[in-house]
Amino acid sequence: MEEATQVISYLAYLLPAIVVGVIAYFFFKGHTANEEGRRRYLIQKEAQKQVLPLRLQAYERITLFLERIDPNKLLIRVKPFSDSKDDYENLLIKNIEQEYEHNLTQQIYVTPECWNLVNAAKNATIHVIRQGAMHEKDGNVDKMREWLLQNFMEEVSPSQKALAYVKKEVGELF
Repeated sequence: MEEATQVISYLAYLLPAIVVGVIAYFFFKGHTANEEGRRRYLIQKEAQKQVLPLRLQAYERITLFLERIDPNKLLIRVKPFSDSKDDYENLLIKNIEQEYEHNLTQQIYVTPECWNLVNAAKNATIHVIRQGAMHEKDGNVDKMREWLLQNFMEEVSPSQKALAYVKKEVGELF
């Protein structure tokens, strides 16, 4: 009986130590997790300071790309060098592809949705140029240009739709 009393006495002394140990364990575990989260936040904040200018520059380059492939501006900037409608169609498409390849690396700085929209705008513009060339089968280059310009005066170009999305996405950065 005396041994049982002695064991209970030891347990009475050990129980508060165990409770304090468990509380200390959970406190330090929470504190460690909090500190790790704070360090991660500070690292991310510092990285954001360095990445934000690069992302903004990428959005600027994409904006310039979309403006340059906008059919209304493209047709004014790129003049036909012959009367061949097929040559002019190829020249316009080549110009769009060169602009695209020049800005291809910007995709790593923008969201996948934004880049997909830029691709869609490029492809839609090329498609409309090909439609214009097919529409004016027996016409000349000037008729094709006139049809394309008229087509895009009546509706919003794919480039302008993509540009609106880019502006919205840049607005979300701030």
